[in-house]
Amino acid sequence: MRLFVAVQPPVEAVQELADAVAPVRELPGAERLRWTGVESWHITLAFLGEVPAERLPELEGVLTEAVEGHGAHRLRLSGAGRFGDKVFWAGVEGETWALRRLAEAVAGAAAGLLGEGDAFRFHPHLTLARAGSAHGQRRAVRRHAVGELEGLEAALAEFRGVEWEAAEVHLMKSELDGGFAHYESVRSWPLARWTRGAGGASGRAAGPDRR
Repeated sequence: MRLFVAVQPPVEAVQELADAVAPVRELPGAERLRWTGVESWHITLAFLGEVPAERLPELEGVLTEAVEGHGAHRLRLSGAGRFGDKVFWAGVEGETWALRRLAEAVAGAAAGLLGEGDAFRFHPHLTLARAGSAHGQRRAVRRHAVGELEGLEAALAEFRGVEWEAAEVHLMKSELDGGFAHYESVRSWPLARWTRGAGGASGRAAGPDRR
């Protein structure tokens, strides 16, 4: 099974972004993109690649240890960007330093068990759409594709969503159906919530993980 680790924004943050993206999808060039389904929106922390089903219990064990001690953090979906002429995405701001530390922890734990996974440089974002690469095509065609994506990026540049709490990490399974990816949460772990008790002492409060 093909797996990755992700954080999922709450419904209200997703709906707010969906409302902002709707008019962008009517702009020139948008019809040539493969838009991701709102129900599948997530922020990828680490790609794990193909993992045999029999290794899943081991993987869950190392990820449990990796997530331990990482706290919930505040994020918001904000702005937009692109990866070359291939991917159009919404940005993430807020406590992204905590998100990066979490991503490094889960990626390192998985690599220690499974070996090197898919090449992945962490850049917090939420993928909105993908396009076929213009690599190998005429320079004018590539320039046109990039120009269209730049137009979409500019249209969403001022978006700044509601702040929300990233409180769970999900191990996700990806399956292709008719050329489209469908995602399913295999297991989730809560991130720690730090509370302050009597005398100012801090303590960790978190619920059980969810299978």
